[in-house]
Amino acid sequence: MSRRAGTGPLRRLVVLRHAKSARPEGVPDSRRPLAPRGLRDAPAAGRALAEADLLPDLALCSTAVRARQTWQLASGEWGTPPPVRYEPRLYGADVPTLLDVVRETPPEVETLLLVGHNPGLEDLLLALAGDGLDDTLERLRTKFPTSAVAVLAWHGTGWPALAPGVALLTSFTVPRGGTGT
Repeated sequence: MSRRAGTGPLRRLVVLRHAKSARPEGVPDSRRPLAPRGLRDAPAAGRALAEADLLPDLALCSTAVRARQTWQLASGEWGTPPPVRYEPRLYGADVPTLLDVVRETPPEVETLLLVGHNPGLEDLLLALAGDGLDDTLERLRTKFPTSAVAVLAWHGTGWPALAPGVALLTSFTVPRGGTGT
C-alpha cells in the first residue's frame, strides 16, 4: 500500500514513452526519427489521453527527435495543446534526474506529462508507485513498451513532495494506431 503524500489537490503524473523509432545507419541516437509504426502510434496515444480526460497542464519532453515527434503527433490530436518545455535532462535520465525535473514543476500544475525514454521512465514509475489499481503494477513490471502511457495519482501541495512509494498507478495502456508496415 502506498504511503500518503499528505493533503492537497489531486496531482497526476502522466508518463508517455516515445513511440517506436527508426534506426537509420549513421544517425546518432538523439537524432533518430520515428519509424512508420511510431508515426501511427503517437497520434493514438494522444487520442487515448484525450478520451481518458488526461490532458496535461504542462508537458516536459525530451529533446531527442523521436520524443519531440511523439509529443507533436500526440498533442496534435487535442484542440489546444498545453505549454511544452523541451528538457535536455530527460534524454537518458535516471530516476534521481527525472525526480529533480518533476519536482521543479510549478505548484499550479495539477497534471504533468513527461515524454521520454526507457529505462528511466519505467524505473521512475516503479519507484513512485506504492500501489496500483487492478493489475496495472504487475503489467508495468513486465514491460513498458514504446507509446505506453502510465498515470500516477497522488495528493500533495506541490511537486517537491513527490517521493518514492507515495503515488497510485491508476492507469497503464499501450495505444496502437492500427496495422501496416
